[in-house]
Amino acid sequence: WLHIGHAKAICIDFGVAQEFGGRCHLRMDDTNPTTEDMEYVRAIQRDVKWLGFDWGEHFYYASDYFDRYYELGRLLIERKRAYVCDLSEEEFSKSYRGTITEPGRVSPFASRSVEENLDLFRRMKEGEFKDGERVLRARIDMSSPNMKMRDPPLVRIKHAHHFRTGDKWCIYPLYDYAHCLEDSFEGVTHSLCTLEFESARELYDWVIQATEVPHVPRQTEFARLNITYMVMSKRKLLQLVEQKHVSGWDDPRMPTIAGLRRRGYTPEALRAFCARIGVAKNISTVEIALLEHTIREDLD
Repeated sequence: WLHIGHAKAICIDFGVAQEFGGRCHLRMDDTNPTTEDMEYVRAIQRDVKWLGFDWGEHFYYASDYFDRYYELGRLLIERKRAYVCDLSEEEFSKSYRGTITEPGRVSPFASRSVEENLDLFRRMKEGEFKDGERVLRARIDMSSPNMKMRDPPLVRIKHAHHFRTGDKWCIYPLYDYAHCLEDSFEGVTHSLCTLEFESARELYDWVIQATEVPHVPRQTEFARLNITYMVMSKRKLLQLVEQKHVSGWDDPRMPTIAGLRRRGYTPEALRAFCARIGVAKNISTVEIALLEHTIREDLD
């Protein structure tokens, strides 16, 4: 199974998926209750189906595993691989994380006993503390040259309603903690993501090794898809939608799958385009003329 975090990879892998009946594995990473919505879930399902995929019974949510994230957090505490920290994210970033050239400092709360950490983690789960008041941190290496490995947060407190689990949970896993475990639970062999996640691979491997989950997935990074004259940043596209410069995510001017569909593009053309440009490690930009040529070729 491939877990794919980018539409370019979805299209490229379609050729492989077709060989096995066109089946794919679809997961919603709904680890942040304040940014998730069923509207996005339905839109992603609609777009992926339009591209030609059928995930059958292999449709998952990160929230399916909230209990397991909690139990593995307890396991990390028992193995002295994690601790409950009272520092806010701002305090930790400014005074303890260090810089690229300077090592960080160990949190004053890293010396808590296993028993105290287990008790605090349980109380975090039961809603005893406010948002940001405490966090479960990995105990790794505050002098690591990789900033991601300097005792990163694993589980944080968020008193927010989740669209699937309601108000059952007030602690939620960070993506870097949940993602690799989800891949393991679901039997993913290769987890594909773009190059900006390269620094996170070390943490991905650390969580898998520290929790000793039975299945070991592997993360591989590739260059993201850039096209001339097209804005591809999700942050900037969200700004266009929220400020109502466009009518929505499916506005024909938007470089989204929904927008391209309304503009008249075909799924066959998009798959052919991605197969033609291939996968690379080097960051590059594809001429929009190639995309236009591919759609014209398919329509002809």
